[in-house]
Amino acid sequence: MATKTPLGTFGKGKRGISTAGWMIRGAAAGAAGTTALNAVTYLDMAVRGRGSSSTPEDTVEKLADKVHLPIPGDEETREHRKQGLGPLMGLVAGIGVGVLGGLARASGYRSTKPVGITLTTLVVLVSANGPMTVLGITDPRTWSATDWISDLVPHLAYGVVVKTTMDAFDRP
Repeated sequence: MATKTPLGTFGKGKRGISTAGWMIRGAAAGAAGTTALNAVTYLDMAVRGRGSSSTPEDTVEKLADKVHLPIPGDEETREHRKQGLGPLMGLVAGIGVGVLGGLARASGYRSTKPVGITLTTLVVLVSANGPMTVLGITDPRTWSATDWISDLVPHLAYGVVVKTTMDAFDRP
């Protein structure tokens, strides 16, 4: 039996989708959300004429240093590897958050639209910015309003797309 709360419904849904099935659906929703996040980010870069952030590459370098795993190659090759690994970390985070959403669905949780978007946006914000903050690459406490908007809007797009996609998978 399902229990309704202001945050959503708890209990088994009407569809007999396995945990693995929900994880796969969550991964697909996460990939769609990551595509939306990237599209909004690139649009912002094009409209404002701003360059890309170096924080993903800086995170790769700091993580490699922390685990004592050198990035192989000469200086140019190392830079290219960091430029590839940085966005891959973003994909892993985006798909991973989607998988978490799939696990929540498999457990029987169905959030309301505003709650689901908010929770998904917050989780992906922490997943993306948390490691960079812990590693000392960025400090959100020092960000300007423009910095916050530039970070929040793409992550909100992610939240909207993931929630909408997960809801579409849940329709009878």
